[in-house]
Amino acid sequence: MPLNTPLNSYTITQGRDRAPARAMLKAIGFTDEDLKKPIIGVANTWIETMPCNYNLRELATHVKAGIRAAGGTPMEYNTIAISDGVTMGTEGMKASLVSRDLIADSIELVARGHMFDGVVALVACDKTIPGAAMALLRLNIPSVIMYGGSIMPGHYKGKDLTVLDVFEAVGANAAGKMSDEDFLAIENLACPGAGACGGQYTANTMATVMEMIGLSPMNTASVPQVDPRKQQVAFRCGEVIMDAVKAGRKSRDIVTRQAFENAIASVAATGGSTNAVLHLLAMARDAEVDLTIEDFQTISQRTPLLVDLKPGGRFVAVDVDKAGGWPVVAKRMVDGNYVHKDAMTVTGRSFADEANDAVETAGQEVIRPLSNPLKATGGLVILKGSLAPEGCVIKVAGTDRKEHKGTARVFEREEDAMKAVTSGQIKAGDVIVVRYEGPKGGPGMREMLGVTGAIMGAGLADVVALITDGRFSGATRGFMVGHVAPEAAVGGPIAAVREGDMISINVANQSIELEITADEMATRMKTWTAPALKYKTGVFSKYVKLVGSAAQGAVTG
Repeated sequence: MPLNTPLNSYTITQGRDRAPARAMLKAIGFTDEDLKKPIIGVANTWIETMPCNYNLRELATHVKAGIRAAGGTPMEYNTIAISDGVTMGTEGMKASLVSRDLIADSIELVARGHMFDGVVALVACDKTIPGAAMALLRLNIPSVIMYGGSIMPGHYKGKDLTVLDVFEAVGANAAGKMSDEDFLAIENLACPGAGACGGQYTANTMATVMEMIGLSPMNTASVPQVDPRKQQVAFRCGEVIMDAVKAGRKSRDIVTRQAFENAIASVAATGGSTNAVLHLLAMARDAEVDLTIEDFQTISQRTPLLVDLKPGGRFVAVDVDKAGGWPVVAKRMVDGNYVHKDAMTVTGRSFADEANDAVETAGQEVIRPLSNPLKATGGLVILKGSLAPEGCVIKVAGTDRKEHKGTARVFEREEDAMKAVTSGQIKAGDVIVVRYEGPKGGPGMREMLGVTGAIMGAGLADVVALITDGRFSGATRGFMVGHVAPEAAVGGPIAAVREGDMISINVANQSIELEITADEMATRMKTWTAPALKYKTGVFSKYVKLVGSAAQGAVTG
């Protein structure tokens, strides 16, 4: 197939003046023939600090084989990854969201520097997926995102396990509701091998998004990481990027306003992570697409919850693969008119064309029929009110509670809230307020899975609420409100909350209110002073100076 556009890489590889560059590339095995072909960057987030990305080094060999077979020359390069699960509940977790923008910057920088003709990004853990997408949208060259895949479930006493079970076991053990023997067994058995966390948590949510937004070929994300079919998926991604290069099909040709609406609908329909709000807003900024936090409410309100996945449901991520994969969900949304059917995907085919190839497993129970959704509306609700004028988000996929009114228990950092939960200091009716954990205040907007898991394990899920200017893991369930904006560190109303204040949260009204008068709020804020920076040098210091509100995606650009 002839190329429709000139090759970027020829600026580096062709002509008399480029002889020094060719000499250096020949030193590592590239030939003149290799350098005349399209050069495809293979951006790899492999790392040895977690199971999520552990097999990506091996899978990259199959991506590169697919590129070569289709007439291209691959050049693999690396970037970083931070494990949310490993760092959760510690200072290390502050690095997670910071890493998203650094991942984006590094993928973009290498691709610009070496003038690749296309990029395949291999991703898995939470921030690697949106980070890669942000970079590819900035570059606006032919691009493919390949998700490494979910971990397989662990098993104990006839129950499928994910890492969420370990977090909740911490609270159960602390409350005397679980024996030390069961606690250790769950720890030992929950994560049996390589792959990203095994529910519709953030990694699998964002992998779903990449199929539905069109950057990942349909029916690639749901294949588990350790499944031999993943090698075929990797090879196919190598072929798809070459087809996109030859056709001149760029990332922003695919990721349009319609594509973003399809992606948001998929989050709503699958009970996906609240982090999708943050990441899609950031991606939209890099794609130069107008998207606001209010759009999530509009689309979630009109989209039914169709997929019965953890943390709120019964099944684990690999059960989606057994049911026929994400194309089955795509087909549901096409049939129900919940998506833009003509949106283009990375293969050049429309969303509907890809969805119509779905092969549903007879008798599967994971993906509900349109006639019998889990809920009539989606899994995310955007709340606004005196406590969050710019908005905040709650995931309702795993709870039927519609409102909570109670007294504030105020904590200036996550560790203090965790201690209060595990030591029995939190009582029915309380509203746990964890502040100064936002993008600037944390810095880095830590996830609160340790605290929320402990609340669940302690049996408090139905009688307390938690609000924070930080984030939640996709594995969080219960009446938990995150991304409160403006954050405390910039003088948002959450900074004015005092112990014993009454707070009301109403999902039906999409409201969150601190029940004090406007005059009292103003009086309190007159005496408020911004906290001292927690980090004076290094990456966190730089991040605090650059990062914006969670309501706009917490971006640094």
